[in-house]
Amino acid sequence: MTAPDGARPSTQASDLVPSVLRRPERAPGLDLRTWDLLVRQARRAGLLARLCLRLEENGLLDSVPERPRLHLEGARTLAAKQARDTRWEVACIHRALAEIDTPVLLLKGAAYAMARLPAARGRTYTDIDVMVPKDRIGLVEETLQRHGWVPADLDTYDQHYYRDWTHQIPPMHNLQRGSVIDVHHTIVPLTARVKPDAQSLLDAARPVTGLGGLRVLAPPDMVLHSAVHLFNEGEFDRGLRDLSDLDELLRHFGSDSAFWPTLVTRARDLDLSRVLYYALRYTVAVLATPVPADAIRAAAAGQPGSATRALMDAFFLRALRPTHQTARDPLTGLALWLLFVRSHYLRMPLHILVPHLVRKAVRRRTATGDRP
Repeated sequence: MTAPDGARPSTQASDLVPSVLRRPERAPGLDLRTWDLLVRQARRAGLLARLCLRLEENGLLDSVPERPRLHLEGARTLAAKQARDTRWEVACIHRALAEIDTPVLLLKGAAYAMARLPAARGRTYTDIDVMVPKDRIGLVEETLQRHGWVPADLDTYDQHYYRDWTHQIPPMHNLQRGSVIDVHHTIVPLTARVKPDAQSLLDAARPVTGLGGLRVLAPPDMVLHSAVHLFNEGEFDRGLRDLSDLDELLRHFGSDSAFWPTLVTRARDLDLSRVLYYALRYTVAVLATPVPADAIRAAAAGQPGSATRALMDAFFLRALRPTHQTARDPLTGLALWLLFVRSHYLRMPLHILVPHLVRKAVRRRTATGDRP
């Protein structure tokens, strides 16, 4: 399917990783200089292992020159090791929380891994994200502490920031393994302009096979959570990887034609129609995700006006590139900064946002010794 009108990826070096993900058959024709650039960009994007698996699945890995192939295979090995570590960590969390009566949802990467979804292939992990009911979060925190997880050492303001304004408690790390767990009670900050119903997400969740008591979000909710994380959080260090996650989820769940109308309806019910519009627009534009035309038309109910749409194309099509200097252009820095400002505007009302940003700026200036 062609990209929505106006949203077209670049054909320059900035499009190198997406172009090979879209059409792996291009890989054998690349020269060593291009392979060097592709490996560097894919590594920065967190997609080197997924690229390796995409080539392997298409019978093309052996055609890759030896030196870049070693990098691809090394990334694949590391991703497989991290996947095993993640499954072990989830089992430890499951044992710790089995003693209390509360639903526990796995989110994002851990959910993909435990549900054996294609989005887990070649993915690397930095922490485990879980979601529990808000009225049980104190009990969950106490239980995790008894089993070796300790909260981050934060000052009073940061404790207040996490517990009163965001959608999670401060991150906790395990004293023995050094692993990190983020415990959420919803999928967006409490101060956000859009507030999906957390209880509705919990009620629709699906059990994880073999791990009684652990659940994952229902397929439409999993897509919408991935989308709201990418398009509203303002974090694009792994933006292209997160877009690739969305692409994998949409391809997998979308093989059932009944998924698409359910996704659009669920987005409307959770007040996430704008987020879904962006998710479909940019997965199609950048990664050629096969989204049915009917779904594109239905999701267009969430689109902004034409001027805003043009601005978002200019911003997102730059932010959704590998964070490598060869994928940047003179406007990339401005686009990333404006999306960062936008994300804070979406997460906080101005009477909270302005003092918060001033405090962060003063703290950063103090920490750097007044250096630029």
